[in-house]
Amino acid sequence: MTAASKTIAIPFTRRRMKLPALLLLVLILAAASLVAMSIGAVPIPLGKIISVGLSEQQAAVLSSIRLPRVLLAIVVGAALAVSGAAMQGLFRNPLADPGLIGIATSAALAVAIVIVLAGPVTGYVGLYGMSVAAFIGALASCFAIFRLAKVTGSFSGTYMLLTGIAINALSAAGVGFLTFLSDDQQLRSLTFWTMGSLGGALWISVVVVTSIVVPAGIIMIRNARELNVLLLGENEARYLGVDAERLKRRIVICTALSVGAAISVSGIIGFVGLVVPHLIRLTLGPDHRLLMPASALLGAILLLAADTAARTIVAPAEMPVGVLTSLIGGPFFLWLLVRQYSGRPGL
Repeated sequence: MTAASKTIAIPFTRRRMKLPALLLLVLILAAASLVAMSIGAVPIPLGKIISVGLSEQQAAVLSSIRLPRVLLAIVVGAALAVSGAAMQGLFRNPLADPGLIGIATSAALAVAIVIVLAGPVTGYVGLYGMSVAAFIGALASCFAIFRLAKVTGSFSGTYMLLTGIAINALSAAGVGFLTFLSDDQQLRSLTFWTMGSLGGALWISVVVVTSIVVPAGIIMIRNARELNVLLLGENEARYLGVDAERLKRRIVICTALSVGAAISVSGIIGFVGLVVPHLIRLTLGPDHRLLMPASALLGAILLLAADTAARTIVAPAEMPVGVLTSLIGGPFFLWLLVRQYSGRPGL
């Protein structure tokens, strides 16, 4: 990138908000994590968690069940939110989202193929295998959109969304067909998995997903300045030294990898990638250098809060977390459509 592109910046008043805003989100995330670890069938007082004064039963519940689930919610929520922010910046469209444009459903189709046709897959290698399958499905969707929605030398938001709708429909049909072919156990797994859940969180799944999501997220955040310049338009970005085509490929691959890994262990969790970046953009501004890390933190907070509610509001049963995120995201999406088509752009 040239020196000229580095002059593209948000106003100073917004830049001064970066550190305090991120610090506040970190504190909220820490508080939400402590609350999530304390709530459940076996209550664990916050004081005992902080002072590490746990009984043997409480220590076993915390280390084997709640802590991996909390960490997985944080990683998956951050992955979905950062991917959503990156997609919106890349396509310069506030409606872009890994779920809305077919990436999530395509990844779900690939994992469903593994569940139904490859038989039970467990253990360290199995988790990576499902992540790779979800990655391939997400990547195929990304490149289909990349080719079909590209008109007149740039991405068209309208064609992109229409392509995403078609890919969503085809992938959903594939999942439905595999559901028809599945046996009782596979049908149960598919049904619960497509609604999204973190109930099967294990330490190995946390390690596997984190090892994929963190590098991909870091790469996307490191390209925040280029995404800022790309908002000016592809031609302007090229004049300022940004290789737009290379940036697209990098973001597409990282998004597919991150979303694919997250979906492989959590199932389909919708609207996090759409809602979170907009909340950050409306409060802190459009600068991706702040937008993307703040989205990661808020996405982690949102999914952690939703998962905590999902496993407590109907206890001892558990509500799929994807249902709660859709209840939040659906009304927000309708509000966004009204805002977008009433002449007030979301970006």
